[in-house]
Amino acid sequence: MSQRRYEISDEQWDQIKDMFPPYTTGRPSKLNERIMFNAFLWIARSGAAWRDLPEERYGSWKTVYSRFCKWRDSGLLVAIFQALQVEPDFENLSIDSTSVKAHQHCAGGKKNADGHEVNQHIGVSRGGKTTKLHTVVDGLGNPLAFLLTGGQVYDSVPAIELLQELDITGSHILGDKAYGSEAIRNWITAKQASYTIPPKANSQNPWNVDWYRYKERHVVECFFNKIKHFRRVATRYDKLAKSFLAFVYVAAIFKLTQ
Repeated sequence: MSQRRYEISDEQWDQIKDMFPPYTTGRPSKLNERIMFNAFLWIARSGAAWRDLPEERYGSWKTVYSRFCKWRDSGLLVAIFQALQVEPDFENLSIDSTSVKAHQHCAGGKKNADGHEVNQHIGVSRGGKTTKLHTVVDGLGNPLAFLLTGGQVYDSVPAIELLQELDITGSHILGDKAYGSEAIRNWITAKQASYTIPPKANSQNPWNVDWYRYKERHVVECFFNKIKHFRRVATRYDKLAKSFLAFVYVAAIFKLTQ
């Protein structure tokens, strides 16, 4: 199959092609799983609206969007992301977050039965309306876990919840000053792990820091730089937090197969 811009290569597709369940509808479809995934990549990389999807290449945008929702809600994208984590390097784990500007088109998310807005993790911070993407990467810079919050949420608040998704026993956690609270440091120690987190300048009981090892946390910054090549991740256009996070997984899957 010829590869076009924004599409997955033959070598990359070979790594994930067996992870997709058979998809059957009432009538035969020429849109196989690879074409669908390439359509997701086109939307993620270009940042375009669903209606702008090239129909001659990927078919009706409504069909592609329907498949996107199906894979999003079934957890398939998360399952593929996790299956690609083959022998991750747990020696050093770097945790950090990045702010994503929320476009005006992402307003107007669904309301619950009481008529109140469902938390779509859009907050108001110094940069305006933003969403924060919290991430843990391994020693090679490969992503291991994601979590969304509003942009106004301090980095330390969801840190333990994010790290709980992983078995950090024996690992070394690298983070910036935002993660230096006593609660986080004690939790890491209780999990039989260690940490390199600098104390704040006004800390009353500062601790020693291995600054040489601290430099290794650049891998998480590099990951954010790479994943934001996907414009649908660099700017949030999706009303639903689960849709935005699904595009994060699409981008991460693409990176993990490279």
